[in-house]
Amino acid sequence: MKKFYIIANNSKDPELRVAEKIRQFLTALGAECAIRESLHTDSVHRFKFTNPAKVPPDADCVLVLGGDGTVLQASRDLVDLDIPLFGINLGTLGYLAEVGEEQAESALSRIVADEYTLEERMMISGTVFHDERSTVSDIALNDIVIARSGKLRVLDFHIFVNGRFLNSYSADGIIVSTPTGSTGYNLSAGGPIVAPVASMIMLTPIAPHTLTSRSVILPDSARVRIEIGRRAGSETADATFDGDTSVEMICGDYIEIRKSDRKVRFVKVDQISFLEILRRKMSGA
Repeated sequence: MKKFYIIANNSKDPELRVAEKIRQFLTALGAECAIRESLHTDSVHRFKFTNPAKVPPDADCVLVLGGDGTVLQASRDLVDLDIPLFGINLGTLGYLAEVGEEQAESALSRIVADEYTLEERMMISGTVFHDERSTVSDIALNDIVIARSGKLRVLDFHIFVNGRFLNSYSADGIIVSTPTGSTGYNLSAGGPIVAPVASMIMLTPIAPHTLTSRSVILPDSARVRIEIGRRAGSETADATFDGDTSVEMICGDYIEIRKSDRKVRFVKVDQISFLEILRRKMSGA
């Protein structure tokens, strides 16, 4: 790889010190590197932080400086470009950012020398329906969460898979997660940990009002429909995609979720494996 584009989280690299240091390092290796312009000019468009039209069409790799949240946002903004991402963590240890600032130069040297592999991660797509009409569609790399909003009342969620009824939950919400998202909100809610390169869909209830509710793991071919059950009153819920895009749902609305045709590719240099990150996270290291 010889052509790079840098996206930096302005709150973690406000003066682009790290971004400029990396640009100079790559230039010295004979590579080309551009840094994303100010965020503010992009905020009025459908993307949140990075205007994909400004990424050089011949870029080999997008370097994402920040944390897992920054990598998530970059993956959503740039998914249609199909350019591999490489995360450099400027905060605490994450699951998506491949290396920390201290290991960045060593890792980049290997990438420029073509000593890397590419790892694909599945995404999921969701469409919200109101009165049988679609209102919002979006994608997620981590998860789509349907959770109560407004008054603190439990909601009923009716789950259908491939057109057949699976189960009903009385709960605060439902997390529909990818393997990449299994270590996020899904894990906090008691869901299973899955290797990120796997391809499956997980359903995990949030604070279910029964002792027998458990996560359900489905094949990546599953079509999931979650309906907001009717109760007395005017309870509402929010469907949120990767903690970002959000749409309100009311009783009777439903969301259909399935594996997306789009994928995210990450550059891997084997500096640290998923299992090693998991071990350090679980041990508090």
